[in-house]
Amino acid sequence: MILPLWHGIKKGMLFDEKGMMNQFNPNKYEVFGYPIMLLLLMWTSYLADYELGLDLYEWGVKPRDWNGLRGVLFMPLIHSHNDFNHILNNSAPVFVLLASLVYFYRKIAFKVFALVWIFTGLFTWLVARDSYHIGMSGVIYGLVGFLFMSGALRNYRPLMGVSLFVVFLYGSLIWGIFPMQAHVSWEGHLFGLGTGIILSFLFRKQGPQSPKYQYEVEQEMGIEPEDLEAKWRELNAEHLPRHEQKAPAIQVHYEFVHKKKDQKGDATDGSK
Repeated sequence: MILPLWHGIKKGMLFDEKGMMNQFNPNKYEVFGYPIMLLLLMWTSYLADYELGLDLYEWGVKPRDWNGLRGVLFMPLIHSHNDFNHILNNSAPVFVLLASLVYFYRKIAFKVFALVWIFTGLFTWLVARDSYHIGMSGVIYGLVGFLFMSGALRNYRPLMGVSLFVVFLYGSLIWGIFPMQAHVSWEGHLFGLGTGIILSFLFRKQGPQSPKYQYEVEQEMGIEPEDLEAKWRELNAEHLPRHEQKAPAIQVHYEFVHKKKDQKGDATDGSK
């Protein structure tokens, strides 16, 4: 169901494919390589913790504890070894969202991803409950917030399509920002989403932009646009309806004639 939707969007339902390829220059190795490397790090840490009992949760974010500050860097890579669904549920979303970020926002992808990672953990450390916070879900919420809001702000069809695609897949994540389950770090979700939205505003002038039409460029350069309608009417005057045809101009010619002298008056004047 998802693949046909994405294929349809890319082929013209929502995307201008030609314009998209002019704006984006994706590298397949980067688009798939970075998400795969991230998944390898996640699963390696999970399996090591599961097999060796390393208690890696202690390397998560522990709010307002100086040792817990290291979790800003390590929190997204650590998942509960007692709950297999924890890492499983985070794997597919982070792959899809990170690949989308690299594909559509290649020039700013690393900066956005790094800032989402750091500030999600930092805000969680400052404000969240006094407990260990672990997992990639905060970063996932950050990517959702950025991809959705950035596409809406740029008013560019391919990116607006990405926004709709993200909503279609992960719109239900919105419930995760509310304190509905005690064992879920809703604070991390909330701060991740907020960080992504803020970054979409800060980076709205960077990365792909909506292409400008010729008249918009001419307006910015102070060039008066050509009156295309008048030019079209001139070329097609004979095919226009009679009431739309331009009436021929009326020409008035003036001739100046010297006034003849009064002969009687001339004779009288001569008699004197």
